[in-house]
Amino acid sequence: MSLNSPTALGSLSLPNRFVMAPMTRSRASADALIQPTAPAYYRQRASAGLIISEGIAISPYGVGGPGIPGLWNQAHVDGWREVTRAVHDAGGRIVAQLWHVGRASHPSLVPGGAQPVGPSAIASSFKIFAAEKRVDHVVPRALDEGGIQELIGQYAASARLAMDAGFDGVEIHGANGYLIDQFLHASANARTDEWGGSPAARARFALEVVRAVIEEVDPDRTGLRLSPSSSFNDMADAERPAVFTELLDQLTPLDLAYVHVLEPGVVGDGALPAEEADVLNSEWFRSRYSGKIISAGGHTRASAEQVLDEGWADAVAFGRLFLANPDLPYRIMTDAPLNEPVRATFYGGGEEGYLDYPSLHDDDRLR
Repeated sequence: MSLNSPTALGSLSLPNRFVMAPMTRSRASADALIQPTAPAYYRQRASAGLIISEGIAISPYGVGGPGIPGLWNQAHVDGWREVTRAVHDAGGRIVAQLWHVGRASHPSLVPGGAQPVGPSAIASSFKIFAAEKRVDHVVPRALDEGGIQELIGQYAASARLAMDAGFDGVEIHGANGYLIDQFLHASANARTDEWGGSPAARARFALEVVRAVIEEVDPDRTGLRLSPSSSFNDMADAERPAVFTELLDQLTPLDLAYVHVLEPGVVGDGALPAEEADVLNSEWFRSRYSGKIISAGGHTRASAEQVLDEGWADAVAFGRLFLANPDLPYRIMTDAPLNEPVRATFYGGGEEGYLDYPSLHDDDRLR
């Protein structure tokens, strides 16, 4: 099946199956306001069937690094409205990725130097970039029932603001060892109450967040991103298949726009080698989930079209290739040369490595 063929993810009608993956760019202001150059950056990439925004923090206490944009006040809404307007003017579609990093934050990044929160008082052995250098994570404060309910409400409130800002929908970030993923994995969740222990209890927080969000945003405009085979941020669990089976079983009747799956072995730093990972890939998800699926993770044109041909996914997300190639659909479909991404300019900085990657396609959306 061609990447250039149209499809629908819920009520989102896509002219092609190219999805721009969410990518942290760390260029927001100290007040978590999206940078003034962001509308041009996203507009350049509006030929994607769907753009998923960089991760947007739902709370000042859920930030996982410097320069992360937020969506918890009207100023944030106003800033993101400029982005969505630019994308829509170029004929594109964009959803907001809602993000809380949980224990993967640091006191130096949040108001008042507050202690990060998580399912249990277990610190990640990974380091975090804070105060211009990498530092050790601290032990998080284990959430009580009131804290859990407050966070669920914050996801819902941020989803409402996303729609006020003109986004076409939202994607809930449930991957990469951040808050929702922490509840899913025993390495971060040692609880024995209704929020931990059994596979069903570990899946509960993710499901309650989804249910709260779809009270504010139609289910067919809501997606969920998962990384079931990643060890990033110390994610490990001998019962992963059971946990994710439970999660998918309960997601199915909710009729979400899509589930966004990061494939094994290619998730990035901290990914388990494919031969060591549980094969919780898009094929495994398709065998257990009848809804729409986006596959992500180091795809080439050949591997992307394979997952489409096999019916394992309905669309394919590209990250670094979209970062470096604003006109990626045109380049891939015409076998044109690809710009190489420059890692040194991925995070922070100004227009270099952000707005200056050249396009080949003479299209107003790509200027």
